[in-house]
Amino acid sequence: MKLRIWTTLGTLLGVLWFSPAVPAQVGRGLPDFTELYEQQGPTVVSIDVTQKSRHSAMPELSEDDPFYEFFRRFGQIPRNTPRPRDLEQQSTGSGFILSADGYILTNAHVVDEASEVSVKLTDKREFKAKVIGSDKRTDVALLKIEATGLPKVTIGDPEKLKVGEWVAAIGKPFGLENTITAGIVSAKGRELPNENLVSFIQTDVPINPGNSGGPLFNLKGEVVGVNSMIYSRTGGSMGLAFAIPIDVAVNVTKQIQEKGRVTRSRIGVQIQEVSRETADAFGLTKASGALVNSVEKGGPADKAGIEQGDIIVKVDGRAVNSSAELPRIITAIKPGTKIVLQVWHKGASKDVAVTVAELKEDDGANPARKAPAGKDKEKAKPNRMGLSLTDLSDEQKKDLEIKNGVGVEDITGTARGDIQPGDVILAIINRGATIEAKSADQLNAQIAKLEKGTSVTFLLRRGDRQFYSTIKLGNGSE
Repeated sequence: MKLRIWTTLGTLLGVLWFSPAVPAQVGRGLPDFTELYEQQGPTVVSIDVTQKSRHSAMPELSEDDPFYEFFRRFGQIPRNTPRPRDLEQQSTGSGFILSADGYILTNAHVVDEASEVSVKLTDKREFKAKVIGSDKRTDVALLKIEATGLPKVTIGDPEKLKVGEWVAAIGKPFGLENTITAGIVSAKGRELPNENLVSFIQTDVPINPGNSGGPLFNLKGEVVGVNSMIYSRTGGSMGLAFAIPIDVAVNVTKQIQEKGRVTRSRIGVQIQEVSRETADAFGLTKASGALVNSVEKGGPADKAGIEQGDIIVKVDGRAVNSSAELPRIITAIKPGTKIVLQVWHKGASKDVAVTVAELKEDDGANPARKAPAGKDKEKAKPNRMGLSLTDLSDEQKKDLEIKNGVGVEDITGTARGDIQPGDVILAIINRGATIEAKSADQLNAQIAKLEKGTSVTFLLRRGDRQFYSTIKLGNGSE
């Protein structure tokens, strides 16, 4: 029984109270799911998965191993013949029929590494299913069974979903086929750790292991999401379930069906969130958009003129409300497409045309290099932000491949933000103006001029990574 479970280290408190006020709600009319279940139940399938792994019955020993001859003499290691054995693992999930000729949508984690997939319909017919393709980044998989005239789902529009709206799930929780559970939409556009390509629909629908891959219906009987993940500290439902919006899932299945793989786009930038303080420092009136902290040399954004410190606020007229939205918008665009980015550039808005390129899977980041702060000099005194700054030597600048920069030797406790000893300050941004960090004295003098309550954004270098960190000059900063 499979269900992706998202957990956090924090404490989650939730109490559900049932009160005498419930009959009054009944009087106003609670939703009736009987018609939905009767009409849409046959479009939902149960999925049984077998995963085989081969293991040797005996330890794998080299002929040079002193125990090899011992095992061979007692017939435990036949000459030139391994003795593997198959171990089978069974799991279950759910899915739903996309087309009358047998295409079925489910979660990628349901059929991951499956050696055999079996699909069971509500009329008790069973079929061996072929995995046409899957995409782990969005947790979507497409299956095919040899059948015709099947009942299929109606696809809805998740954009029209409203928080508080009733929704229902049909699936196979704990192996109990065609179980319907209901609840409301708790939130939309939910961003979860390490899930930057999906903006989840959060519901309080009871979802349990076996529900994975099943549909989330609105009251019209339209599929608006694919149940994929729960928050749980027990393995069971705690009223926090997350569904993949159906438009994201359908886009993935269409690409799998047409091309056999999923292609995504990129523009070649690294980004971070724009906080209220960062927006103030850059002269933006609203804390939105994606702050560009580095640009890939020779990439699409670089060729178009996007620069470090630009804030991308729109893509083809679509607002980028948070940095997490930008990857979802860009990756959904067909590679080779020309788009227009609206960016906040040095205190003014401008449009930039960019031709997106195909995204390749990341091979991982390069090892970070740490820039040593000056050790031969007398320890620097902290400035009014609590930062003890030191000049970098020519050798250090050459090693970091930078022209200017100031090292952070120590931090007293008045500084706030993501800044650490050993970081290198490349520039500071205040009220839209960017000032390069050429020396410790110059930077300290600039900081001394700042008024209390001012937000200052630092462009920092940590190893091979560059990023922005905003510090507000408040109490304790003199």
